[in-house]
Amino acid sequence: MPVAPLQLVLGEEELLVERAVEEIVAQARAEDPTAELRRYRTTELSPAELAESLSPSLFAEARVIVLMAAHEAGKDLAAAILMQAGDPAEGVVLVVQHAGGARNKALADALRKGRAAVTTCDKVTRYEERAEFVRGEVRRAGGKIAPAAVGALIEAVGNDLRELAAAAGQLVADTGGTVDEKAVRRYHRGRAEASGFAVADKVVAGDRAGALEALRWAQVLGVPSVLVADALADAMRTLAKVGSAGRGDPNRLAGTLGMPPWKIRKAQQQVRSWRPEALAEAFAAAAEVNADVKGVAADADYALERAVLRMCAARERRA
Repeated sequence: MPVAPLQLVLGEEELLVERAVEEIVAQARAEDPTAELRRYRTTELSPAELAESLSPSLFAEARVIVLMAAHEAGKDLAAAILMQAGDPAEGVVLVVQHAGGARNKALADALRKGRAAVTTCDKVTRYEERAEFVRGEVRRAGGKIAPAAVGALIEAVGNDLRELAAAAGQLVADTGGTVDEKAVRRYHRGRAEASGFAVADKVVAGDRAGALEALRWAQVLGVPSVLVADALADAMRTLAKVGSAGRGDPNRLAGTLGMPPWKIRKAQQQVRSWRPEALAEAFAAAAEVNADVKGVAADADYALERAVLRMCAARERRA
């Protein structure tokens, strides 16, 4: 199928935008390997320069013209983009990248109405979207990944899509294609074991020694105290929310609680070891240490250690 001469790449997730543009260029070059790629940032382009770049050439050479950050275009250039988009020269593919927000929204709307082929690259913000991205990256690299390994990889690497993509590809290459949680922990041991979530997991499990060891590793490796405190608070919030929701089906509770099913399932098992009074005390300790690490306490490291001990002690005091 021939590549559409007018393309709108809508969104601000940088990696997805880059890939969308690369795919359009690849399609154009599949039709004509000599197609030239020209990139412009709209803030550095005048209407006259735009017209020149899109004008028909003597020999009708194929071109892909990419206009980055069209949402930043001034009034005159936006008008010029719409005029040129209405009648592109033969062999020219015009790609307009727009962040998709309210700024210059009329330009994006007009391009849509002008029958532009639209590729959406929305910011990935929800956990499940990030998890689906990881699964897709593993498939893209020719592998498969276990459900538990998806969460472990996000915990170890973080939320940046570029880093997640690189990690997923590397894991597929290193494991021969089958990625499980053990492989993620093995290849990302330093980050996974030193993260705030590792400390929180040990606290929730009542592993006092393990929690202190994970905390000290995190401190040695420079994990910010705020991130550890946030992880402790998140763990307590998760237990409280899941505990109050009862023993429902995790898949059905996912939408109500705003959590992935695997996380609800895990919390349902964990919360059985926590009395309501113990959970309340640990919740208070997590709230207090969040204030401590943001300036209240003189020594953030000591405040975290004290909070970990207090939370573990609360869990141990079972009726």
